[in-house]
Amino acid sequence: MSLPLKIAKRYLVSKKSHSVINIISMVSICGVVIATMAMVCVLSVFNGFQILIASLYSTIDPQIKVTPIQGKTFDVSDPAIQEMAQWPEIAQLSPVIEENVLMVYGNRQVPALLKGVTNQYEKQTRINDIIIDGHFLLHDTVSDYATLGVGLANSLATGAGFRRPLMVHVPKRTARINIGNPASSLSSGRLFMTAVFQVNQAEYDDQIAIVPIDFARKLFDYTTEASALEITLKSQANESKTIQRIKQQIGENFEVKNRMEQKEASFKMVQIEKWVSYLILGFILMIASFNAIGSLSMLIIDKKADIATLKSMGADNSLISNIFLTEGWLISAIGAVTGIVIGILLCLGQQTFGWITLGEMSEAFIIDAYPVAIKPLDIAAIFALVLILGFFTAWYPVKYLKNIWMK
Repeated sequence: MSLPLKIAKRYLVSKKSHSVINIISMVSICGVVIATMAMVCVLSVFNGFQILIASLYSTIDPQIKVTPIQGKTFDVSDPAIQEMAQWPEIAQLSPVIEENVLMVYGNRQVPALLKGVTNQYEKQTRINDIIIDGHFLLHDTVSDYATLGVGLANSLATGAGFRRPLMVHVPKRTARINIGNPASSLSSGRLFMTAVFQVNQAEYDDQIAIVPIDFARKLFDYTTEASALEITLKSQANESKTIQRIKQQIGENFEVKNRMEQKEASFKMVQIEKWVSYLILGFILMIASFNAIGSLSMLIIDKKADIATLKSMGADNSLISNIFLTEGWLISAIGAVTGIVIGILLCLGQQTFGWITLGEMSEAFIIDAYPVAIKPLDIAAIFALVLILGFFTAWYPVKYLKNIWMK
């Protein structure tokens, strides 16, 4: 242990000649503890919401999605795509068709996003986990079936097992609009509804209708075309390396995105809010750290006799400066470690017991209590910020009170 650290520790715990110095030192430490604890808890809550959003999207979004940069569709019979389907790291590769349509049920007409999927869709996603009415089925020997989002089903006033068929209309790709007979310019199909799903995200619940891909291709007059590829990897596969390999395989005319990139706007918003909160709380931490300036200033004045003794024993100005700089760092370090430990314990308690709920309306949400998740990178960022602020709050009084021991 270095000499400045030994003396600084002694000064921190020893009784001062003026008790107010002890009080100010404790206030400084408590201020850092509270601000640090708040940062740990707030950032962990943002992490919890991010994980919650990711879990909602993962029930219906693919692990990797490939879409064309130009145009709506591409040919899945391309040899490069067929070869990619045989890669050992890919568990499932399925084409999908996504197009806007008009859905009609009785006297209700609602625009929807028709998603044509293969029979592998049930294995690629956790669609059965979000079915709230009926059961997921694409087709049988009798008919084709649709699974609708709960908002779309409510808008159409229909539900699973209703006997009346859903009608789907879309303009023909190759036909001109006939003003005298507009219906002749439409391509139509008929489906029966077999299930309703709920993701608790409006972009899914209010828009999507999942149907067989053969029905969608017939409706849009496609053969081997698709608007996207949905890929699921095997558990041992490296996602980032596989994405790079896919990009090299299919060329620059396609976008390849993981789940986070598919919903980049949503995740980026959470990240922005998280780090803005970090800056705001960092500013509060800086104000709390200013107490250390008063504490160190009074300590330097209080230890004027000790400084003279040290100088008579051969201590130079650099050694004395390091003692008080270390004293300031100790205040910050003790506050940081204590605040981080308390913050982590509070987060673990929230994870286990759900102490803080979402309020009286918690039953209306998909969770009852605030979600939290602790990330080591956040802890490191908080600890680094506290130490940096601790250095500057210690450096200021040491620099401007040097004349006390230089005399």
